[in-house]
Amino acid sequence: MKRIVTFGEIMMRLNPAGYLRFVQAGSWDVSYAGGEANVAASLAQFGMDAAFVTKLPSHEIGQCALNECRRYGVDTSAIVRGGRRLGLYYVEKGASQRASKVIYDREASAIALAKPEEFDWKKILAGAQWFHFTGITPALSDNCAAASMDAVRTAKEMGLTVSCDLNFRKKLWTGEKAGQVMGALMPFVDICIANEEDAADIFGIRAEGADVNSGKVRGENYISVAKQLSGRFNFKKVAITLRGSVSASDNNWSAMLYQDGEAFFGPNYPIHIVDRVGGGDSFGAALIYSQLSGWDNQRAVNFAAAASCLKHTIEHDFNLISLGEAEALAAGNASGRVQR
Repeated sequence: MKRIVTFGEIMMRLNPAGYLRFVQAGSWDVSYAGGEANVAASLAQFGMDAAFVTKLPSHEIGQCALNECRRYGVDTSAIVRGGRRLGLYYVEKGASQRASKVIYDREASAIALAKPEEFDWKKILAGAQWFHFTGITPALSDNCAAASMDAVRTAKEMGLTVSCDLNFRKKLWTGEKAGQVMGALMPFVDICIANEEDAADIFGIRAEGADVNSGKVRGENYISVAKQLSGRFNFKKVAITLRGSVSASDNNWSAMLYQDGEAFFGPNYPIHIVDRVGGGDSFGAALIYSQLSGWDNQRAVNFAAAASCLKHTIEHDFNLISLGEAEALAAGNASGRVQR
């Protein structure tokens, strides 16, 4: 069984029931998630040996987050314990023309204050074939940026494939600092994953003629983005998710995978959204699965687009779908008929 290690922050997610606004909430639904934890959970549902690395407080709330990972089959044996708090984030689900909102409360979390030397990467990565992180992790603190650098360097020395989802978060750092820090990490990355805006926000690489705010996204506009990213950092492959926002409730969803001057596009899925948070992470997980399975680029992007499409139908961040469900949609079974 192929082993994947992911590194980042897991937080407690709090959201009002259904489509209530923050100011209406009399109670909160609780779940646990974070970019790299979401990827590990998705891969575990596909039957992979997926490990998640972070630092969690030793108290009961930290244990709740660890237990949530274990519940879905994620290996938590390399998680470091200590620190005082688990980060929080609040999600208000949008509807129709009212956008979703996310509020973070993650300053001074256990992982943000962790020291790079707390992670023994040679031991953590032993026996693994793949290492994955996102741009969120080095944005948490200078220490996390240093730990990320230690991880990717060790991963390359040990012969692992390294993937990174750029995941720019303007609430964590500026585009200028992101460009400096991520630019230093990218030479160690084999497969780069991004959405429509990440390359522009971090590296100033823009898709000509694209306007994400209008809701109209054409995949052809992003071939040049992938080409420029590959040329600058020598990536083996670049994947870009393509979200056309009709409204907060309805999106068009597709993706592109680029290698050696050739672009492969997944089908476009019109989605009525249940919960969109974690959609990009579910795409990354499915792409990693496809690469470790040795699939060709067209099959890979079709599968990853299908898996992430299904994530939008599931409450909270983890993509709790089976391999068979993703493969069925990728093969064209999009009717949604009852399975008996």
